[in-house]
Amino acid sequence: MLRTDPFSSTMNGKAWFAWEWLYDLGLGIIYQGAGLNGVVLLTALWIAVTFTAAFRWMLAEGVSVLLAVLLVLLAISASSIHFLARPHVITWLFALLWFWILDRYEAGIAKAQSLYLLPVLMILWVNLHGGFILAFLLSGIYVLASVLQVYAGDAAARIDARARLKPLCLSTLLSVIASFFNPYGYHLHAHVYSYLTNGFLMSRIDEFQSPNFHGAAQRCFAALLLITVFAVAVRRRKLRISHLLLIAFATDSGLYAARNIPLASIFLIIVVAPLLTSWIVGCSQGIGVSESAQRVCLRMHTFADRVTTMENALRGHLWPIMAIALSISVCLNGGRLGWRTAMNAHFNAKRFPVEAVDLLAHDSLHDPVFSVDSWGGYLIYRLYPQTRVVVDDRHDLYGEGFLKEYLKSIHAEPGWDAPLDRWDVKVILLPVKSPLASVLREDARWRIVHDDGVSIVFRRQ
Repeated sequence: MLRTDPFSSTMNGKAWFAWEWLYDLGLGIIYQGAGLNGVVLLTALWIAVTFTAAFRWMLAEGVSVLLAVLLVLLAISASSIHFLARPHVITWLFALLWFWILDRYEAGIAKAQSLYLLPVLMILWVNLHGGFILAFLLSGIYVLASVLQVYAGDAAARIDARARLKPLCLSTLLSVIASFFNPYGYHLHAHVYSYLTNGFLMSRIDEFQSPNFHGAAQRCFAALLLITVFAVAVRRRKLRISHLLLIAFATDSGLYAARNIPLASIFLIIVVAPLLTSWIVGCSQGIGVSESAQRVCLRMHTFADRVTTMENALRGHLWPIMAIALSISVCLNGGRLGWRTAMNAHFNAKRFPVEAVDLLAHDSLHDPVFSVDSWGGYLIYRLYPQTRVVVDDRHDLYGEGFLKEYLKSIHAEPGWDAPLDRWDVKVILLPVKSPLASVLREDARWRIVHDDGVSIVFRRQ
């Protein structure tokens, strides 16, 4: 288990919180057996399972197939900006499972014993991804909802809420204790908290920025928000307190940071789907609508019922299982199906410095490479242990002070060369249009050794 950084020249030996160590270990085993094809396939399957579980949950709630498909497609489209082979996809499914267990218990579908699955899930989650913090927020939402019902509900609701509170609080406490079963103990919690509350880092890391609604994925999330507002407006009396709190949390988190959009979308469609179904059924019965609107809603509801009946009657599970088995066999065969290459996962040469790194690897470079932080992981993947990086995207490792110096250099601000001299940088790899690349082209201390139109490599004279 790594506890100090081995990958960079600047932080080599510094204490490092590898909070995704179990994910990294599992992915390493997959990579050894099936290469990048296996990594991509595993990520795709994990994403597919997450959205399939959300879809099946909606069907179990009585939502029509057509409405469930529409909402899931919107959520998938909104989440597509984060369809990456990174451990955050683990949190999507774990958060959905956590929500499902809590919601079934509150609805009276599951017994209190089901809550004690949560600490078991936490032992896995805390070693897979730092998003385990989300579990405490979800549990807190359901605890708060029960407390509010104790003081604001009718007599029957108060009795039910009091009965739920003890198991909810106990399972939450056990989950907190279970979260200490990681290589760093409570220090991991303190580290994650300090990282997420660092204003400098949160304001400069792209994925923590508020979403730009000019993109297609972000517009799909905006559509989900509008659908949510409509559903709450027409069926507010049927909305549980916990679901209202969850809608508020999902909306705030999705608008706060783009990286939260996938989970916010999943939470919203799960809560909204039954509300919309109830509204459509009411409209088909003529409740609160005109006769013409009732006829339209009745036709839509009848058609959706027929499609749902057909879906429930069909059992095509064999085909996806066969497709998955075939994909796994292709991965294990080096991406080949017979004599043909059927799968070839690779890094996009227009987005990553593939040609430049090929050159550096061929030259057996031993000097550390200074590059943009977003390329740091790729450089580690291609060049370690022969070559180390100066910086990569583990921002919590490098800290605010170091990253301020890094940004000064990468943006070619006054004094940009001082940090490079201090870090003894002799090789620089940059996007061709970066500000620092423009400055280095005119600096006699540096010469260009490679330029492929995507990336450019400079060596100190």
